[in-house]
Amino acid sequence: MKETYLIKDSHQLLVDILDGTYKKHVYKLRDLPPEQKPREKFLSLGAGALSNAELLAIVLGRGSTKEDVLAMSKRMLREYGEQSITGNINPDAMSKALGIPLNKALQLAACAELGKRFFKPSNAGSTIIKEAQDAYEYLHDMRTLPKEQLRGLYLNSHHRLIHDEAISIGTIDANLVHPREVFRPALEYSAVAIVLAHNHPSGNMQASLADIEFTKQLVQSGKIMGIEILDHIIVTKDGYSSVPVTYQ
Repeated sequence: MKETYLIKDSHQLLVDILDGTYKKHVYKLRDLPPEQKPREKFLSLGAGALSNAELLAIVLGRGSTKEDVLAMSKRMLREYGEQSITGNINPDAMSKALGIPLNKALQLAACAELGKRFFKPSNAGSTIIKEAQDAYEYLHDMRTLPKEQLRGLYLNSHHRLIHDEAISIGTIDANLVHPREVFRPALEYSAVAIVLAHNHPSGNMQASLADIEFTKQLVQSGKIMGIEILDHIIVTKDGYSSVPVTYQ
């Protein structure tokens, strides 16, 4: 286990997994009685009565030729997790990663941006990440995701979490994820340090060569920018490990 993270002084400026349980037999939206359809349910019972998937279906409006809107919403939440949807506002990347039409990704990105602008949580900055165990406990939602995902935890000089972003979905590779995608949120939120994390659905906690090379590249880029990469942890349902790179 890594020791407590140390953040150097620097003056450089630089959001439930699918509600309920998934069942093999799923009715299509058109098969549901009117009172069970998301829009009608919202109007009669209010937003609190709807699952995340039902609310997402209302935002998306319509599905695609391959799946109806409710099936699409459930699949997205089940396979990729909530943070991949609310924490990534790149429509093109979201469309490709989630397997949805670009216009649907635009709708989600717009909602995510509005949420960032309008919603100011009262407990903002209450999460403190001082060591890998803290990050692992915070990232509990990543442990059972069936798709690999790269997350960035952006910290201020007091180890307080000021932003959490799903950076990419898919195999972590230096050739596929550019450093600017990792450091852009740090600049936007004036973070001075980053803890990276990605999950291994296989349960293997050993870092691959791609994981190591990717992390080395980011550590070097961070030194130039004055933003520290404190750690890069591999998350599995049974535990975690740190990518073996010299950080200090």
